[in-house]
Amino acid sequence: MAVLLGTSASHGMSSRMTINVEYLVVAGGAGGGGGRSLGMQGGGGGAGGYKTGTLACQKSTALTVTVGAGGDGGTRLTRGANGSNSVFNTITSTGGGGGGASTVSNGSNGGSGGGGSTYGDSNENGTYGVGGSGIFGEGNNGGDGASGSPNAYGGGGGGGANAVGGTASGNNAGNGGNGSSSSISGSSVTYAGGGGGGSYVGGTAGTGGSGGGANGASGNNNGSNGTANRGGGGGGSGTAGSNTLGGNGGSGVVIVRATQAAAATTGSPTYTTSGSYHIYQFNSSGSITY
Repeated sequence: MAVLLGTSASHGMSSRMTINVEYLVVAGGAGGGGGRSLGMQGGGGGAGGYKTGTLACQKSTALTVTVGAGGDGGTRLTRGANGSNSVFNTITSTGGGGGGASTVSNGSNGGSGGGGSTYGDSNENGTYGVGGSGIFGEGNNGGDGASGSPNAYGGGGGGGANAVGGTASGNNAGNGGNGSSSSISGSSVTYAGGGGGGSYVGGTAGTGGSGGGANGASGNNNGSNGTANRGGGGGGSGTAGSNTLGGNGGSGVVIVRATQAAAATTGSPTYTTSGSYHIYQFNSSGSITY
């Protein structure tokens, strides 16, 4: 009898020392690839990694929150920069992979992979880059740049949390992969869309994936920027005869909720309630203690 009572008391104390916290952790999206004259256009940036679930957290312990920044768009000969990781306590989502650009034509690996670029000048052999790899459980692969010569002028789309990036075909760029929706904030919001690829003048630029992915550009235009705090990839640059820039990736976000209000927070998260849930959205780094 004494042993049973002791076991029950110990179990009760353990349950009082932890709290189940639901989380959404989205990393920063990557920048789109830069463009160079003579038909070198950029691939779309990959979306930041997307993770959601429930974690048993220790009460009275500050839980670290890191919100990853979006990666910078690439310049005339550089890939887009990878996004930065986002972290909640022991959960880490990986920054998106940068979009390819001309001589560094393969997309980078990341939470979702960046799209490959293409060098489609009619005097070349249609050199193209392959999309970067995404991480299983966080995102998907980027699309390849257009293959074949001449008239292969499209960059691949960046991968998204819910779909691969589109592969370019001829002068038509690939679209960014769609993101995934979450209702953790109390309403359905889509996050982590890939950036669209860029195209040569007269071609069709790729559209950004749902969830903050940015559109690619056509002709002498820079790629668009991913949406802040949605983890979207930046759009790939277009080209026609001058050098262009890839769009920047969007920053990530961390959202946590529990049936108990926090005892303390740092970093000024937005606080809301929905039903029995107390919800904290971190658009910048901080901490939370229950």
